[in-house]
This record gives sequence, structure tokens and C-alpha cells, in this order.
Amino acid sequence: MNEVALDASVVLKWFRSHEEPDASPAEEIRSRILDGTLTPLAPGLLWLEIINVASRKWNWDGKQLASLAKHLPGMGFRIEEPTLGAIARWCDAGLTAYDASYVAVAENAGVNLVTADREIVRLAGGIATPLVH
Repeated sequence: MNEVALDASVVLKWFRSHEEPDASPAEEIRSRILDGTLTPLAPGLLWLEIINVASRKWNWDGKQLASLAKHLPGMGFRIEEPTLGAIARWCDAGLTAYDASYVAVAENAGVNLVTADREIVRLAGGIATPLVH
């Protein structure tokens, strides 16, 4: 089975694909997860970022947020928590601690991180690959 790390910049596109740029490649990844040919990895931070965006940016109400929180763990992700040392090393390279968490998960698992964040690709190019080439 293939594995890949995904960050919030990719996963958030699944929730509002009609409004998101480059949603089609993100949807292709989601299809592979659903058909069982791809296992996604991420730190637990992913769930916090999704709920935060749904609340703050999309203005979802309490009922919508509760439903989201209930369904997130069933999205097929293997949650891996990176070491603080790995996060610190990537922060030293210029990433935020949040972005460093995703890179560290990918690095530890020996997989690529797919992201729509150009800064992550620039700073962690050996591990991070762009959603759209």
C-alpha cells in the first residue's frame, strides 16, 4: 500500500472543492484514499486546523462543527505525532512549528508530504512536493 503525508492545505480542499483553487488534484488524492490504494499520514494538528478554518473562515455553526469533529477521525488518516526535536530542526530551516509538524511526520515515515503551500515546498523540497506541479 502506498502512503503519503498530507497537510491541511490539501485536505481543506475536500470540504469546499467548488470554491478552492486546484481542488481537482486534491480530489484525486481523496479518491485514492477512499478506494484503499493510498494511506494518508498527518499529525493530530490536522484536525485542529480543519476545525479552526471551518469555524473562523467558513463561519460554520456549532452543529456543523460538532458533526465535522465527529467525522474527522473516520477519514482514513494514520495520525503520527512528530518528535519535538524534529519540529525544532525544521523550524530552524524556516518553517512554522505547525508546518514543521507535517514535514517531520513525512520525514519520519519516509514518505512525501503533498502540500499546496509553496513555502513548505521551498524550505523542505526534498520531502515536500507540490499538489500541482
